[in-house]
Amino acid sequence: MLKTVNRVLLGLVGLGLFVLGGGVLLGGLDLQRRWDFGMPGWWPFRGPDDVVLGAEGRTRWRDEGWWWPTVIAVLAVLLVLLLWWLLAQRRHRLDRVLVDSEDGAAARLDGRTLEDAIEEEAQALDGVARAHVRLTGRRTAPAARVRLLLEPHADPARTLGRLSRETLAHARDSAGLDRLPAKVRLREVRHRAHRTA
Repeated sequence: MLKTVNRVLLGLVGLGLFVLGGGVLLGGLDLQRRWDFGMPGWWPFRGPDDVVLGAEGRTRWRDEGWWWPTVIAVLAVLLVLLLWWLLAQRRHRLDRVLVDSEDGAAARLDGRTLEDAIEEEAQALDGVARAHVRLTGRRTAPAARVRLLLEPHADPARTLGRLSRETLAHARDSAGLDRLPAKVRLREVRHRAHRTA
């Protein structure tokens, strides 16, 4: 979902900037006159002497009581949305996992070490070309996000079963966790078709 929102937002912002920049360039280089074509009547940039925002546009709403509160509210909402979007990009990654050592004290396990161990064991599975693991969630209740790149000959159902029964079960048991839920994404390695004579 986040990837889709990012792509749509970046596409819209890019399109808007492209149109605005192209229009300013057309006016600034006086290309309408040189290439003999016209722009719509509402377009503000008609020649090199035109400005983006004229004196009338800058002072039109200055005396209205609602103008500045509206501008400040819109900018504040925009800032909050941009900060939310920025924070949404950073998925929380666990640096430590708290393990019950059964003597009353909790031991700390390095999150990266556990990720690397799961990755190594997942990559050793038959048909897995590459694995990437990221631990998320709380320190006392971690969850794993696993991405597997499968070879063309791999059986996805069998690979997923072995990952669940062996790799994730080993990680859960070795870390002393009650459960280790996981989201797994499978993708196949792209390869060229082989020609036969």
